[in-house]
Amino acid sequence: MFDILNAPPVDPFGVPLLGSHWPILTIVAVYLLFTLKVGRKLMENREPFDLRGVIKVYNIVQILYNGIMLVSSLLFMLNTYDLKCVTNLPMDHEWKNTERWLTYSYFLNKILDLLDTIFFVLRKKHGHLTFLHIFHHSIMPYICFTYIRFYGHGGHGFFLCFFNVSVHVFMYTYYYISSRNLQESLCWKKYLTLTQLIQFMMMFLNCAYTYFQPNCNASRGVIYLICTMFVMFTKFDINTYIRPKKVRPKGTAH
Repeated sequence: MFDILNAPPVDPFGVPLLGSHWPILTIVAVYLLFTLKVGRKLMENREPFDLRGVIKVYNIVQILYNGIMLVSSLLFMLNTYDLKCVTNLPMDHEWKNTERWLTYSYFLNKILDLLDTIFFVLRKKHGHLTFLHIFHHSIMPYICFTYIRFYGHGGHGFFLCFFNVSVHVFMYTYYYISSRNLQESLCWKKYLTLTQLIQFMMMFLNCAYTYFQPNCNASRGVIYLICTMFVMFTKFDINTYIRPKKVRPKGTAH
């Protein structure tokens, strides 16, 4: 196992946080420690922080970041990839450095996403700290790291991330509107999770299509992760929005 962890990256790219497993594992460990223990203890006898201004700026940054990635990735893929079988570009390809920087930018964005949870803790919004939320945010940075290390930059995994970036543009736009206390935006909340479900369905269908392509060397292990996330988001959506709420018996005190 340790031999696998110590294996050199398939595409050495001298940028921060990709040199070894320890930096990203440390970030995730600190995130989990703060979210599950230290942060809650810190806020136990404190009033929630008013972070409305900070969160507005954060949402704008995320909209711009994901929007730029969305447009850049689309232009890049249309110029380079065969969408029937998306594979990593050769090392000497003229677009290789673009592929590397776009993939690295997505990886950094998964670390930036951890602030979502930190804000929930500091605002004492513990109801938002579901298992699905914490699991998703904690696992994504390391999955991105391991994909880059063992499969390289770009390729099929990067193509799937394109769907995620698209959803994030919509998601952080919704968050920004909600942060301005526009009550009419709340009716769109359930569509946010439905959009995520559609994202995972499209990713799953793409994985299945790729799997059955003859002579396609695209990475296929990611299909298990897509299946897991699809099941988890489906369960969350059913429990939150579809399953009918229990009706209180008449005469029950509120």
